[in-house]
Amino acid sequence: MNTSTSSQPASTAVLIVNGRGDYLLHLRDAHKPICDPGTWSLVGGGPEPGETLDEAIEREILEETGLVLSGITPYTTVQAHGPNVTEGHIQVYTARWDGVAHDLPVSEGIMFAWFDIATMEQLVMCSWAHDVIEAHHSEYPAPPLPGSPDDAGQGGAGAVKNVIGAHLFLERDGRTLLGRRHPDAEFAGGVWHALAGHVEWESVRACLVREAYEEAGIVVEPGDLTLVHTVHVLDDRKGAEPRIQLFFRASRWFGEPEVREPDSCTAWQWWPLDGLPEPMVRYTRAAIDGILTGTAYTELGWAPAVPATGGR
Repeated sequence: MNTSTSSQPASTAVLIVNGRGDYLLHLRDAHKPICDPGTWSLVGGGPEPGETLDEAIEREILEETGLVLSGITPYTTVQAHGPNVTEGHIQVYTARWDGVAHDLPVSEGIMFAWFDIATMEQLVMCSWAHDVIEAHHSEYPAPPLPGSPDDAGQGGAGAVKNVIGAHLFLERDGRTLLGRRHPDAEFAGGVWHALAGHVEWESVRACLVREAYEEAGIVVEPGDLTLVHTVHVLDDRKGAEPRIQLFFRASRWFGEPEVREPDSCTAWQWWPLDGLPEPMVRYTRAAIDGILTGTAYTELGWAPAVPATGGR
């Protein structure tokens, strides 16, 4: 890694690391006149006029990933070289996030993905990004795998994180509110689904309050939300993470649903509880069935549990 303190950095980048020690990489466009086209690199960019580097990296993270991260910390400086390179010296930061990469919006480039240090050796990477990640990894190695001898007391073997989803169950005159996902949505394109969102650095109720207003213009208070069903889901996609989907009933709310994020949802509609639409997200249908029958919990996608047996 070519570090330097001889001149003021002209751009920024951030090492976003999760609890497994994986790094979030961004695949850059391959056929544009940009630096390091077609390579995996880091989120970042140059400051706007009058903007500090600290302000620039916060803005770049938000613009490129939609995330607002706390604990963004300066790490080192590097220097980029090559055609179309305008950044020169780059201030590299570190930040922590444990979310799902493929759920991030892609405003620039092709996609986001998590990679461990070994897999990165097989990627076509921006050279300075590769070097700074290697340097960081040597200082801060990935944590031991759950269940390993170095992980005593940290949970059972094979323990993994579960993604948490917050869902709003609204009921009015025997009908419930569902949204039709945009046909090009990465998840459930063209399918009916409850108003929902992934829990970020916030409580589940706070997530649902935020998502209700952002997606549909509905105002709901945290104290009016009651947990009515939980679905533990493991879908059949390769590498899919298990998810805990929490459904909350709102005892009251304000406003009429409107399409506020047309790239995600194209319509909101009240559907009779005895006449739900097709196609519909499977676990949402299961949750509504559970709510109507008074059951609290459903599992989908998991192998049936084998009862323990024993002799006398």
